[in-house]
Amino acid sequence: MTGTVTLVGAGPGDKGLLTLAGAQALARADAVVYDRLVGEDILDLIPPEAERVPVGKENHHHPVPQHEINDILVRLTREGKHVARLKGGDCFLFGRGGEECEHLLANGVPFRVIPGVTSALAAPAFAGIPVTHRDFTSSVHLITAHARAGKELHIDFDSLVRLDGTLVFLMGLSALEQVADGLLRAGMPADMPAAVIENGARGTQRKVVCGLSELAAQVRAAGLQSPALIVVGRVCSLSGALDWFTPLPLHGKTVVVTRPRARAGTLADKLRARGANVIEAPCIEMSQREDTQPLAAALQQPHDWAVFTSPAGVPAAVRALRALGRDLRALYGMKLAAIGKGTADALAAYGLTADLVPAQYDGEHLADALVDAMPQGGSALLLRAAQGGQVLPEKLAAAGIRVTDVPLYDTMHRCDKVDALRGLLADGKVDAVTFTSVSTVEGFVGAVGGDYKGVTACCIGAQTAEAAKRYFADVKIAKNATIDDLVACIEEEITDAS
Repeated sequence: MTGTVTLVGAGPGDKGLLTLAGAQALARADAVVYDRLVGEDILDLIPPEAERVPVGKENHHHPVPQHEINDILVRLTREGKHVARLKGGDCFLFGRGGEECEHLLANGVPFRVIPGVTSALAAPAFAGIPVTHRDFTSSVHLITAHARAGKELHIDFDSLVRLDGTLVFLMGLSALEQVADGLLRAGMPADMPAAVIENGARGTQRKVVCGLSELAAQVRAAGLQSPALIVVGRVCSLSGALDWFTPLPLHGKTVVVTRPRARAGTLADKLRARGANVIEAPCIEMSQREDTQPLAAALQQPHDWAVFTSPAGVPAAVRALRALGRDLRALYGMKLAAIGKGTADALAAYGLTADLVPAQYDGEHLADALVDAMPQGGSALLLRAAQGGQVLPEKLAAAGIRVTDVPLYDTMHRCDKVDALRGLLADGKVDAVTFTSVSTVEGFVGAVGGDYKGVTACCIGAQTAEAAKRYFADVKIAKNATIDDLVACIEEEITDAS
């Protein structure tokens, strides 16, 4: 049986600019063949069971030549796999997507193409440059400024100048002087507004905007590097006024999010909305325990409260009950306590309302609230991770409350981005690391190690902060143990530090 190939344009890097159709194609893929500039957060969308084939290409350096990429696509489909060919930007814009489709056609392989957002439009938009504007120009022209190795750059600069439109040169940073000189010799004014945009539409985006004759010198002085593109035209004069991205409070800051993959999205999305370059690097993962006897034994005793200390504990309890042939009705007669809003929301997803949520979302305040709720003593069934902290059960026991602590799942330390994180830390390119539990601290440090000088550890609560202080000199605590307050803490601390 022959599989299929779906060419997917990944956009300029951030998963927010990946199309819905592209994300759906990734979710269905048995194998993904991807380029170098595809963002890590997009690669995180690849199903864990799918085969990954990196074929990263960069300027004048192709570890996997194009003919081999073509052969890889055919081979995978002949193994019966549905393949996503993940290409940076748009598939058909200077990406050799047409050549790949021709090869697939010649070999009888069915294919389809999902266009992507091209950096030629996205990067200027994120830099405050509308590529067309009726007060300036009605046309935009996309040109590759990348010559084949050993070949001269061949561009008809005279024709481009006569077009009087916005010019966008891709893959052209190494040829910047040639491009600028060619346009100036063809009669373009020396003061024509022009820009170079590095890492367009990403949290690490930088730009230089000036007159064309000064562009190369200013770009060298600023140290801009590839990937970058060149924009030339009067619309570039709008960049200062219309730049909405650079002024965002966390623009240019790199923040590592260590929450479990299933919970990382909310925090990561809020940080990206504030302009941050976010690296999602889950450092713990949950593993359901197969032994359900502790839960079965606990349910033989009466309890006043069922206590959940994380959102993960709710589905873990549901799975454990199902394994016993039961469901959430087994908790009938118990009041429900949740450590925070996220855990209360997890209960609500199953039609249950938390009877108690402490004002501060941590184990100590949860214990205090439960003690207040049981002034004459009582009993509490803790449904949580085997590695849960001891503050909660100890405070309850000290208040005369009978505690049954049932481990439903294990929290394991694991991080699959160790090498990348170590490199960023060594280069001083990490501004903050977020921690939402003691486990995330231990998981991150245990996996990554390294020197955290100049890095702020932003923690969601006091217990997490105490763990972080063993490794980080600069530790900050959110005002309240909520995601919004954690984001505010990050924004305040690392913005002030700069």
